[in-house]
Amino acid sequence: MALTKARIGVLMGGCSAERTISLKTGMAVYGALIRRGYRAVCVDVDASLPWQLRTKKVEVAFLALHGPGGEDGTVQGLLEVLGIPYTGSGVRASALAMDKPITKALWQSQGIPVPKGTVLRAGRKSHLLPTGMKWPLVVKPAAQGSTVGVTIVRRSSDWRGALRRAFDQGPEVLVETFIAGREIAVSVLDGAALPPVEVVAPGGFYDFAAKYEKAETRYLCPAPLSRIQANRLENLAMKSYRLLGCEGAARVDFRLNRLGRPFVLEINTIPGMTERSLLPMAASQAGIDYDTLTERILKSGLSRNVSAFKRKTVLQHRRGN
Repeated sequence: MALTKARIGVLMGGCSAERTISLKTGMAVYGALIRRGYRAVCVDVDASLPWQLRTKKVEVAFLALHGPGGEDGTVQGLLEVLGIPYTGSGVRASALAMDKPITKALWQSQGIPVPKGTVLRAGRKSHLLPTGMKWPLVVKPAAQGSTVGVTIVRRSSDWRGALRRAFDQGPEVLVETFIAGREIAVSVLDGAALPPVEVVAPGGFYDFAAKYEKAETRYLCPAPLSRIQANRLENLAMKSYRLLGCEGAARVDFRLNRLGRPFVLEINTIPGMTERSLLPMAASQAGIDYDTLTERILKSGLSRNVSAFKRKTVLQHRRGN
Protein backbone atom coordinates (compact mmCIF):
# COMPACT_ATOMS: atom_id res chain seq x y z
CA MET A 1 0.00 0.00 0.00
CA ALA A 2 1.32 3.48 -0.89
CA LEU A 3 1.78 5.83 2.03
CA THR A 4 -0.74 8.28 0.53
CA LYS A 5 -3.36 5.52 0.77
CA ALA A 6 -2.65 4.76 4.42
CA ARG A 7 -4.81 6.22 7.18
CA ILE A 8 -2.64 8.75 9.04
CA GLY A 9 -3.81 9.55 12.55
CA VAL A 10 -2.64 12.94 13.80
CA LEU A 11 -2.44 12.50 17.58
CA MET A 12 -2.98 15.80 19.38
CA GLY A 13 -4.40 17.38 22.50
CA GLY A 14 -3.87 15.11 25.47
CA CYS A 15 -4.26 16.24 29.08
CA SER A 16 -0.94 18.01 29.76
CA ALA A 17 -0.55 21.72 30.43
CA GLU A 18 0.41 22.05 26.77
CA ARG A 19 -2.91 20.74 25.42
CA THR A 20 -3.91 23.99 23.68
CA ILE A 21 -0.58 24.27 21.85
CA SER A 22 -0.73 20.60 20.89
CA LEU A 23 -4.14 21.12 19.30
CA LYS A 24 -2.75 24.03 17.28
CA THR A 25 0.22 21.94 16.18
CA GLY A 26 -2.01 18.99 15.33
CA MET A 27 -4.47 20.99 13.23
CA ALA A 28 -1.62 22.63 11.30
CA VAL A 29 -0.06 19.21 10.62
CA TYR A 30 -3.45 17.78 9.64
CA GLY A 31 -3.94 20.59 7.11
CA ALA A 32 -0.49 20.01 5.59
CA LEU A 33 -1.11 16.27 5.20
CA ILE A 34 -4.48 16.86 3.55
CA ARG A 35 -2.89 19.34 1.12
CA ARG A 36 -0.28 16.69 0.28
CA GLY A 37 -2.97 14.16 -0.53
CA TYR A 38 -2.79 11.96 2.58
CA ARG A 39 -5.79 10.29 4.23
CA ALA A 40 -5.36 12.03 7.55
CA VAL A 41 -7.71 11.92 10.54
CA CYS A 42 -7.58 13.89 13.80
CA VAL A 43 -7.23 11.98 17.08
CA ASP A 44 -7.75 13.94 20.31
CA VAL A 45 -5.81 11.85 22.81
CA ASP A 46 -7.48 10.75 26.03
CA ALA A 47 -8.16 7.46 27.84
CA SER A 48 -10.07 6.22 24.79
CA LEU A 49 -6.96 6.34 22.57
CA PRO A 50 -6.70 2.56 21.92
CA TRP A 51 -10.39 2.48 20.94
CA GLN A 52 -9.99 5.57 18.72
CA LEU A 53 -6.99 4.06 16.94
CA ARG A 54 -9.03 0.94 16.15
CA THR A 55 -12.28 2.62 15.13
CA LYS A 56 -10.53 5.24 13.00
CA LYS A 57 -8.38 2.49 11.45
CA VAL A 58 -5.14 4.38 12.03
CA GLU A 59 -2.21 2.75 10.25
CA VAL A 60 0.47 5.39 10.92
CA ALA A 61 0.53 7.90 13.79
CA PHE A 62 1.84 11.45 13.39
CA LEU A 63 2.59 12.61 16.93
CA ALA A 64 1.68 16.24 17.60
CA LEU A 65 1.55 15.83 21.38
CA HIS A 66 3.47 18.01 23.82
CA GLY A 67 4.41 17.38 27.44
CA PRO A 68 3.81 14.45 29.79
CA GLY A 69 1.50 11.73 28.54
CA GLY A 70 2.49 12.28 24.93
CA GLU A 71 6.12 13.27 24.66
CA ASP A 72 7.52 11.09 27.43
CA GLY A 73 7.43 7.64 25.82
CA THR A 74 4.03 6.55 27.13
CA VAL A 75 2.06 6.95 23.89
CA GLN A 76 5.07 5.71 21.95
CA GLY A 77 5.01 2.53 24.05
CA LEU A 78 1.31 2.00 23.37
CA LEU A 79 1.88 2.40 19.63
CA GLU A 80 4.75 -0.09 19.80
CA VAL A 81 2.44 -2.64 21.48
CA LEU A 82 -0.24 -2.05 18.84
CA GLY A 83 2.28 -2.27 16.00
CA ILE A 84 1.45 1.21 14.68
CA PRO A 85 4.40 3.12 13.19
CA TYR A 86 4.80 6.67 14.51
CA THR A 87 6.82 9.81 13.96
CA GLY A 88 9.61 11.16 16.11
CA SER A 89 11.81 9.56 18.72
CA GLY A 90 11.24 6.12 20.21
CA VAL A 91 10.24 5.13 23.72
CA ARG A 92 13.67 5.36 25.36
CA ALA A 93 14.77 8.65 23.79
CA SER A 94 11.38 10.24 24.51
CA ALA A 95 11.48 9.17 28.16
CA LEU A 96 15.07 10.34 28.62
CA ALA A 97 14.48 13.73 27.01
CA MET A 98 11.43 14.44 29.19
CA ASP A 99 13.47 13.78 32.35
CA LYS A 100 15.63 16.90 32.47
CA PRO A 101 17.97 15.83 35.31
CA ILE A 102 18.81 12.50 33.64
CA THR A 103 19.30 14.17 30.26
CA LYS A 104 21.56 16.78 31.82
CA ALA A 105 23.66 14.15 33.63
CA LEU A 106 24.12 12.17 30.42
CA TRP A 107 25.15 15.21 28.43
CA GLN A 108 27.51 16.42 31.12
CA SER A 109 29.21 13.01 31.26
CA GLN A 110 29.94 13.32 27.54
CA GLY A 111 31.41 16.82 27.68
CA ILE A 112 28.35 18.81 26.60
CA PRO A 113 28.25 22.13 28.50
CA VAL A 114 25.17 22.51 30.73
CA PRO A 115 24.31 25.03 33.47
CA LYS A 116 25.35 24.20 37.03
CA GLY A 117 22.41 22.79 38.93
CA THR A 118 20.89 20.28 41.28
CA VAL A 119 17.65 18.36 41.82
CA LEU A 120 15.24 18.96 44.71
CA ARG A 121 12.67 16.35 45.69
CA ALA A 122 9.43 17.12 47.45
CA GLY A 123 9.87 16.67 51.18
CA ARG A 124 10.80 18.19 54.47
CA LYS A 125 13.92 20.11 53.31
CA SER A 126 12.98 20.82 49.73
CA HIS A 127 12.53 24.55 50.51
CA LEU A 128 16.20 25.07 51.36
CA LEU A 129 18.51 26.87 48.94
CA PRO A 130 20.99 24.32 47.52
CA THR A 131 24.49 24.66 48.92
CA GLY A 132 26.87 26.64 46.73
CA MET A 133 24.18 28.29 44.60
CA LYS A 134 23.26 31.96 44.52
CA TRP A 135 20.82 34.26 42.76
CA PRO A 136 19.68 34.46 40.06
CA LEU A 137 18.49 30.88 39.67
CA VAL A 138 16.14 29.07 37.33
CA VAL A 139 13.58 26.81 39.00
CA LYS A 140 11.81 24.34 36.73
CA PRO A 141 9.82 21.10 36.94
CA ALA A 142 11.98 18.08 36.16
CA ALA A 143 9.52 16.75 33.55
CA GLN A 144 7.58 19.46 31.74
CA GLY A 145 7.77 21.45 28.52
CA SER A 146 6.93 24.90 27.11
CA THR A 147 8.48 26.49 30.24
CA VAL A 148 5.41 25.44 32.25
CA GLY A 149 6.13 26.04 35.94
CA VAL A 150 9.49 27.73 35.22
CA THR A 151 10.59 30.82 37.17
CA ILE A 152 13.73 32.95 37.19
CA VAL A 153 14.37 33.70 40.86
CA ARG A 154 16.36 36.88 41.41
CA ARG A 155 15.86 37.35 45.16
CA SER A 156 15.16 35.24 48.21
CA SER A 157 11.59 36.54 48.64
CA ASP A 158 10.58 34.82 45.38
CA TRP A 159 12.19 31.46 46.18
CA ARG A 160 9.33 29.63 47.90
CA GLY A 161 6.74 30.78 45.39
CA ALA A 162 8.90 29.51 42.52
CA LEU A 163 9.32 26.15 44.24
CA ARG A 164 5.59 25.86 44.81
CA ARG A 165 4.82 26.50 41.12
CA ALA A 166 7.40 23.95 40.03
CA PHE A 167 6.37 21.28 42.54
CA ASP A 168 2.76 21.71 41.38
CA GLN A 169 3.92 20.00 38.17
CA GLY A 170 5.66 17.01 39.76
CA PRO A 171 7.69 15.62 42.67
CA GLU A 172 11.12 16.72 41.36
CA VAL A 173 12.42 20.20 40.61
CA LEU A 174 15.59 21.19 38.79
CA VAL A 175 17.39 24.28 40.09
CA GLU A 176 20.02 25.80 37.80
CA THR A 177 22.26 28.82 37.64
CA PHE A 178 20.66 31.42 35.39
CA ILE A 179 22.76 32.07 32.28
CA ALA A 180 22.44 35.74 31.36
CA GLY A 181 22.79 36.22 27.61
CA ARG A 182 21.14 35.11 24.37
CA GLU A 183 18.48 32.47 23.72
CA ILE A 184 19.25 30.28 20.69
CA ALA A 185 17.43 27.22 19.36
CA VAL A 186 18.83 24.70 16.89
CA SER A 187 16.40 22.26 15.32
CA VAL A 188 17.62 18.89 14.09
CA LEU A 189 15.87 17.03 11.27
CA ASP A 190 16.89 13.41 10.66
CA GLY A 191 20.22 14.01 12.37
CA ALA A 192 21.13 17.19 10.45
CA ALA A 193 21.04 20.64 12.03
CA LEU A 194 18.88 23.42 10.60
CA PRO A 195 19.86 27.12 10.82
CA PRO A 196 19.93 28.49 14.40
CA VAL A 197 17.12 30.81 15.50
CA GLU A 198 17.60 33.54 18.10
CA VAL A 199 14.65 34.43 20.29
CA VAL A 200 14.46 37.98 21.65
CA ALA A 201 11.71 37.85 24.27
CA PRO A 202 10.24 40.71 26.31
CA GLY A 203 12.10 40.90 29.61
CA GLY A 204 14.72 38.44 28.35
CA PHE A 205 12.77 35.33 29.39
CA TYR A 206 11.24 33.08 26.73
CA ASP A 207 8.38 31.81 28.91
CA PHE A 208 5.01 30.34 27.88
CA ALA A 209 3.47 33.76 27.24
CA ALA A 210 6.45 34.92 25.17
CA LYS A 211 6.28 31.73 23.11
CA TYR A 212 2.59 31.73 22.33
CA GLU A 213 0.92 34.99 23.35
CA LYS A 214 3.19 38.04 23.09
CA ALA A 215 3.41 39.56 19.63
CA GLU A 216 6.48 41.59 20.62
CA THR A 217 8.66 38.47 20.86
CA ARG A 218 11.14 38.68 17.95
CA TYR A 219 12.74 35.81 16.06
CA LEU A 220 16.03 36.23 14.19
CA CYS A 221 16.52 33.50 11.62
CA PRO A 222 19.23 32.81 10.88
CA ALA A 223 20.57 33.96 14.24
CA PRO A 224 23.26 36.65 13.93
CA LEU A 225 26.22 34.44 14.75
CA SER A 226 29.69 34.04 13.33
CA ARG A 227 30.20 30.95 11.20
CA ILE A 228 32.36 29.48 13.96
CA GLN A 229 29.65 30.09 16.58
CA ALA A 230 26.91 28.67 14.35
CA ASN A 231 28.97 25.57 13.57
CA ARG A 232 29.65 24.98 17.25
CA LEU A 233 25.96 25.23 18.16
CA GLU A 234 24.92 22.97 15.29
CA ASN A 235 27.51 20.36 16.27
CA LEU A 236 26.42 20.48 19.92
CA ALA A 237 22.78 20.12 18.88
CA MET A 238 23.51 17.08 16.73
CA LYS A 239 25.66 15.49 19.47
CA SER A 240 22.93 16.09 22.07
CA TYR A 241 20.36 14.53 19.72
CA ARG A 242 22.49 11.48 18.97
CA LEU A 243 23.45 10.79 22.60
CA LEU A 244 19.79 10.39 23.55
CA GLY A 245 19.04 8.31 20.45
CA CYS A 246 16.55 10.83 19.05
CA GLU A 247 14.97 10.42 15.62
CA GLY A 248 12.98 12.54 13.21
CA ALA A 249 12.66 16.18 14.28
CA ALA A 250 13.83 17.66 17.58
CA ARG A 251 14.85 21.06 18.90
CA VAL A 252 17.79 21.82 21.18
CA ASP A 253 17.64 24.99 23.29
CA PHE A 254 20.75 26.96 24.25
CA ARG A 255 21.79 29.98 26.25
CA LEU A 256 24.89 31.89 25.16
CA ASN A 257 26.49 33.77 28.03
CA ARG A 258 27.90 37.26 27.65
CA LEU A 259 31.23 35.82 26.49
CA GLY A 260 29.50 33.78 23.79
CA ARG A 261 29.94 30.43 25.54
CA PRO A 262 27.04 28.04 24.83
CA PHE A 263 25.13 26.01 27.42
CA VAL A 264 22.61 23.34 26.41
CA LEU A 265 19.37 23.71 28.37
CA GLU A 266 17.14 20.92 27.07
CA ILE A 267 15.87 19.04 24.03
CA ASN A 268 12.29 18.87 22.75
CA THR A 269 11.53 15.62 20.94
CA ILE A 270 8.21 16.81 19.46
CA PRO A 271 8.80 20.47 18.59
CA GLY A 272 5.83 22.75 18.03
CA MET A 273 4.54 23.14 14.49
CA THR A 274 2.38 26.24 14.96
CA GLU A 275 2.70 29.49 13.01
CA ARG A 276 5.09 30.80 15.71
CA SER A 277 7.12 27.63 16.22
CA LEU A 278 10.88 27.55 15.77
CA LEU A 279 11.21 24.29 13.81
CA PRO A 280 9.16 25.45 10.77
CA MET A 281 10.97 28.80 10.93
CA ALA A 282 14.38 27.14 10.75
CA ALA A 283 13.23 24.72 8.05
CA SER A 284 11.97 27.61 5.93
CA GLN A 285 15.37 29.28 6.19
CA ALA A 286 16.87 26.03 4.90
CA GLY A 287 14.47 26.05 1.91
CA ILE A 288 11.98 23.53 3.33
CA ASP A 289 8.38 24.77 3.31
CA TYR A 290 5.86 23.74 5.97
CA ASP A 291 4.12 21.02 3.96
CA THR A 292 7.42 19.51 2.85
CA LEU A 293 8.68 19.55 6.45
CA THR A 294 5.53 17.74 7.61
CA GLU A 295 5.92 15.10 4.92
CA ARG A 296 9.59 14.59 5.75
CA ILE A 297 8.77 14.02 9.41
CA LEU A 298 6.07 11.52 8.40
CA LYS A 299 8.37 9.61 6.06
CA SER A 300 11.17 9.59 8.63
CA GLY A 301 8.90 7.88 11.13
CA LEU A 302 7.79 5.36 8.58
CA SER A 303 11.32 4.51 7.46
CA ARG A 304 12.17 3.51 11.03
CA ASN A 305 9.02 1.41 11.34
CA VAL A 306 8.70 0.09 7.79
CA SER A 307 8.35 -3.55 8.85
CA ALA A 308 5.54 -2.70 11.28
CA PHE A 309 3.77 -0.71 8.57
CA LYS A 310 3.98 -3.59 6.11
CA ARG A 311 2.65 -6.07 8.68
CA LYS A 312 -0.25 -3.79 9.55
CA THR A 313 -1.24 -3.10 5.94
CA VAL A 314 -1.15 -6.82 5.13
CA LEU A 315 -3.46 -7.51 8.08
CA GLN A 316 -5.78 -4.69 7.05
CA HIS A 317 -5.91 -6.07 3.52
CA ARG A 318 -6.71 -9.61 4.75
CA ARG A 319 -9.51 -8.26 6.90
CA GLY A 320 -10.96 -6.35 4.00
CA ASN A 321 -10.57 -2.90 5.67
